[in-house]
Parts: sequence; structure tokens; C-alpha cells
Amino acid sequence: MLVYLLKRLGLMVFVLWGVTLAAFLISHMLPADPAAAVLGNNVRQEQIEQFRHANGLDRPLPVQYGLYMQALAHGDLGKSLRTQSSITADLKQFFPATLEITLVAVVFAVLIGLPLGIVAALKHGRWPDLLARIFALLGGATPVYWLAILALNLFHERLGWLPGPGRLDSYSLPPPIRTGLVTVDALLAGDQAVFVDALRHLILPGLVLGAYSAALLTRMTRSALLEVLSQDYIRTARAKGMGQARVIGKHAMRNAALPILTVLGSLFGGLLTGAVLTETIFSWPGIGGYATTSAVSLDFPAVMGVTLVAGLAYSLVNLLVDLAYAFFDPRISYS
Repeated sequence: MLVYLLKRLGLMVFVLWGVTLAAFLISHMLPADPAAAVLGNNVRQEQIEQFRHANGLDRPLPVQYGLYMQALAHGDLGKSLRTQSSITADLKQFFPATLEITLVAVVFAVLIGLPLGIVAALKHGRWPDLLARIFALLGGATPVYWLAILALNLFHERLGWLPGPGRLDSYSLPPPIRTGLVTVDALLAGDQAVFVDALRHLILPGLVLGAYSAALLTRMTRSALLEVLSQDYIRTARAKGMGQARVIGKHAMRNAALPILTVLGSLFGGLLTGAVLTETIFSWPGIGGYATTSAVSLDFPAVMGVTLVAGLAYSLVNLLVDLAYAFFDPRISYS
């Protein structure tokens, strides 16, 4: 396992290098001038030239990439062209908000999609299966922005059950920043009121962001479990008098877990880097909005920083999923 882990970590370095190279080349192939985009239209050519020189944009592309990789080797992602602030500091500020909402979305997806998929497989061809498939169809086909607006209008505006956009109410004082996760920081500070407030603000965006994932997880769980339930060892276990709960928990779900884990890992990585619409509608200060603003303003260093973080997140999630395979299937060995 240790040898396999070291090999994967070594390959991850090459993957991330490829991500930086691809992001750099694509960014600089765009037929646009980032200096003009940042400074605006009402500027003189001399100001544009000064800006390009100050940020190294007038140097040859190989030199720019070499300087970027040299800084990256020291943990420096560079400086934003738009805000002139450290990209590392910006990502430290915005990434925890996206991570928090993503974790809540994944929890919702598991709590909703997994039981629905199990029930649909066990009641195959009957009305619970039909309802689960309808949910999976609607969840996968409903646009995220429409679902977000509908949820805000119903549960916040009309019923008043849940708070509106933002991470906290306007009268709540944010806890001291330790992790960047407001709920965790509130618990560490012993502020129960802020913790409850932050948790309530997470419900709506978490449900909206997790709706598609729950639908996809329902379909995958149903499909994987139906395939396992048709195997001979399941019929043998039932013939021996083993209860339904034990058959499902000990045998069926353990063998159906591998494709479910694969989908869950992909969903987590996708949610972590693709929550742009949800964050925009709920005024969530996450990495999605930061990436969108940076791309629109042609802030190449910021876009490359976000791309690198996204690649790292996907690589780590895939590594954790691969390691989890051995827990569910002892026949899998790593060498």
C-alpha cells in the first residue's frame, strides 16, 4: 500500500504539471489583451505598456511559464492581475466556503440518493421503484439555477423557514477564522448561535447543489444493487435463512460499493469546482465566483491558480477512492 501510495503521489506531480501547462497555453492563446481587460477602455497605450511590463506580460511565453513554475515550486501561485493581491491568499479565503457547501451537498446526496437507490432495487418494478426513477429523472434534468430560485422563493420568501443568501445573517458576527469553515470555526469558538445560523444558511444551497448528485447516485445505486442481487451467492444467503437487512448490508452493498464510490468521488470533485451558479444565486463567497470573475477579466494567473486547485482536488479525491476500494473488496491489492 505504501509503495502504491508513493507511486500515485509521484504521478500526481506530473498530472499537476500537465494541468499548469495546459492552462497556461490555453490562457495565452486567447485573442485578447489581459492588460486592456483589467485597466478598461479609457486608458492610454502607455499605461497598458507599463502594466504589461510590471506584471511580466511583455516577456516571451517560455520565460513567463518558467518564472511561474519557479514561483510555484516555492508555493507561490503568483499575483492577481485584477486585484494585485496574492492568489494563494485569495484561494485561502474563497476555497473553504466552497468546501463547506460541497461537503453539505455530498451529505445530502448520500442521505437521499443511497436509500432511494436501495429501495428502488429492492422494490424493482413496483411503485417505490417508479417514484425513485421519477426523482432521478427530475433531479438530473432540472436546471440548477431554476431550482435555486424556486427554493429561495418558496422556503425563504413565502414560508420563511430558512434564511436567504449569504453564509450568515447580517446581525451575526463571524467567528474568528481558523479553518475558514464557518460552522467549524463557530464550534471551535464555542458560539452555538453562530453555528446554528451558519448551518441554517447551508441547507438551501446544499440541497440545491446536491440535487443532481442525489439523482445520479440514486440511479447508480439502483443499477449496481440490481446487478448484485441477481448473483448466486445472494440467493444462497437467502436460502440459508439470512435476513434481508443482513443480506443487503453484509453482502449486496459491499459488492455494489465500488461503482458507487467511483461516482461519489467524481461527484465530489465536480461539486468542488463547479458550483458557480449556486454560489452566484446564494451570494456564496466561494471559488466558483472567484473563477468566473477572473476568467471574465482575463486574469490569467488567477485562472491558473483555480485550475491547479481543481486538478489537485480531483487527483486527491480519486486517490482516496482508489484506496477505499481495498476496504470494500479484500481481493484488491496494491503494489
